[in-house]
Amino acid sequence: MGVTTMRTDPVRQGLDALARTGLPWEAFAIGALELLRRAVPFDAACVGPADPRTALLTGSAKIGLHNEKDFEFLRHEYLDDSVNLFSDLAKRDFPVAILVDDTDGHPEVVSRYRELFVPEWDLGHEVRAAAVLEGRPWAGFSLYRASGAGGFSPAEAEFLAGIAPSIARGVRVGLVAEAADAGLAAPGSGPAVLVVGSDDRVVQASTAAQERVAELGGSVWERLPTAVGSIVAVARAMAAGRSDLVPRLRVRSRTGQWLVVHASPLASPDGGPAAQVAVTIEEAGPADVVPLVVAALGLTGRERDVLAAVVHGASTQEIARSLHLSPYTVQDHLKVIFDKAGVGSRRELIAKVVLEQYQPRYGSRIGTSGWFVDEGEAVPA
Repeated sequence: MGVTTMRTDPVRQGLDALARTGLPWEAFAIGALELLRRAVPFDAACVGPADPRTALLTGSAKIGLHNEKDFEFLRHEYLDDSVNLFSDLAKRDFPVAILVDDTDGHPEVVSRYRELFVPEWDLGHEVRAAAVLEGRPWAGFSLYRASGAGGFSPAEAEFLAGIAPSIARGVRVGLVAEAADAGLAAPGSGPAVLVVGSDDRVVQASTAAQERVAELGGSVWERLPTAVGSIVAVARAMAAGRSDLVPRLRVRSRTGQWLVVHASPLASPDGGPAAQVAVTIEEAGPADVVPLVVAALGLTGRERDVLAAVVHGASTQEIARSLHLSPYTVQDHLKVIFDKAGVGSRRELIAKVVLEQYQPRYGSRIGTSGWFVDEGEAVPA
């Protein structure tokens, strides 16, 4: 099945416009998929935002797929499969792949196809893409067709490669919009610790775990969120020597707060493969937050330099001297940065980038790392 200019041009233009509306990322994703199916028909589809530093998936918005299979999907993505993984697609010049083509007509060799797509959803065809913008992967998306339908064509893959940056832009803008709407995050309840068993169910959980997991859209005892599922699968793959990905990602919670999720496989008494994985969810420190917020604003290299100087309290004259620019050029950069950040002054800019992470904790004790110590946690000597 091919695509035509008559069908693709309006869709391409619509996606580009939708990506700039500032919709929350989930609303953007569903809207984008509904537009996309006009040019590339599908029976089911999914868009998942990714940590732009690691390309690990942190959530999902779906059409025609069951949410209760999220964890199983993530196990295939990070532990069992090796064909057309999102983290690999994000590194390619052409970030789109058709499963049947890349398996020489035998998609059944791929576990997600054999054990999930066919028996659970009767889906026989997959095309997936990494949504990369300015060198950073902001999302991955997949389209599926039923087993009896025609497969995806090279022309459709070319079209998807062309609109992938719009998907990335829409997810990125949606995260920025949500951050602006959320305002200052409330003080957190400390790190949450989960122990996940071999059946992907929680065996033990700390007091703070239920709140943290709920903030990520899941339930400790019923359904863990995508971010936790990704990390558990990556930790197991690392323990098995099948992946060099670091099981750590940053994700924005439903309250607008940035969290860090990381995991470690627990050793078994007999020295065999780890059956359990310990997961920690905690508030992100400035080293995690500031680069991600800056990246989300879509700044150029020079604009990032100017912003870094502003955050450190430099004046316009000082910035001009250090960057070998005229004061007028610095002011021009600042105007662009203000527009991208949706602020009107240096004070508001600093508040958006940094103080939303500091203010809720201001006055608390500080540990040796320079970051605040949560209540009840001992201050390191």
